[in-house]
Amino acid sequence: MPELSERDMRILAFERRGWRSPGVKEQAIAEVLDMPATRYYQLLNELIDRPEALAFDPVLVKRLRAQAGLDALLADPRHALVAVDFDGTLAPIVDRPADARPQPGALPALAALAGDVGTLAVITGRPAADAVALGGFAAVPGLVVIGHYGWQRWQDGELTSADPPPAVAEARAALPGVLRAASAADGTWVEDKANSVAVHTRGTADPQAALDRLREPLGELAGRLGLAAEPGRFVIELRPPGADKGGALTGLVRERAARSVLYCGDDLGDLPAFAAVRSLRADGVPGCAVASANAESPQVAAAADLVVPGPEGIVALLTALASRLSQHD
Repeated sequence: MPELSERDMRILAFERRGWRSPGVKEQAIAEVLDMPATRYYQLLNELIDRPEALAFDPVLVKRLRAQAGLDALLADPRHALVAVDFDGTLAPIVDRPADARPQPGALPALAALAGDVGTLAVITGRPAADAVALGGFAAVPGLVVIGHYGWQRWQDGELTSADPPPAVAEARAALPGVLRAASAADGTWVEDKANSVAVHTRGTADPQAALDRLREPLGELAGRLGLAAEPGRFVIELRPPGADKGGALTGLVRERAARSVLYCGDDLGDLPAFAAVRSLRADGVPGCAVASANAESPQVAAAADLVVPGPEGIVALLTALASRLSQHD
């Protein structure tokens, strides 16, 4: 890995200092670092996306990444895209997906943001219509709901959907036999998502052990049928390869010509969206990846620019953004 230069380390050290105001900071940039503020911020934005900078000071670099993304959103909200996952992010995780409901305050926060940001979206692994019904999203004007990792889209009351490949039906038919042969634990159950099938172990006596027992047989079934076996929070989902939240997010950003992006998620299935935020940032689109923290998926918090305490923290963040934007109207 390339090492940081002396200038790189001076810039990071400069960012660790507290500044009373932007004017005071810009004067110090000229006097201490002997460069124009515009050049400094160009170098800083390039620096904070380098892996060696993250390794050198992860706390500082993640804070700077998050702040840069949020600043860009607040500066030009009409060209911003705000996207959130549903389960575990807008809604607390429950034993049965059909029982999920948004965290109190989630819908008012989304409705408030809808009038100020260019694009507001929910990106979920659920069928889009199910997410709309459970979340009450029809009440949020202009909201786009991307379901099945990009295979479905709901907008303005209309649902569009690509046909699932035949392999999903084959997996659906084969799963009962595979689970029996693997001696799946009592409480294991299959969720049919139409474009995919998911095996849940949250309802078993030992969810992690039950999930580990099924990894190999489900992986073999997916491989035989040309599907991907994607793990989540006590779930393994068999779905078409190449369908993920990263592709869905990137496609929506390009479609809407968004100039900044905020994505909030909680699970392993959200990691591709976090990667998409980093890729978009490298292409000049400022962004912030926010983790809805939980003990079951510490990898997600580790990959995020900003970490908040579960759905309650997500709602607080969205509410705060809406409040800040309303002050600009």
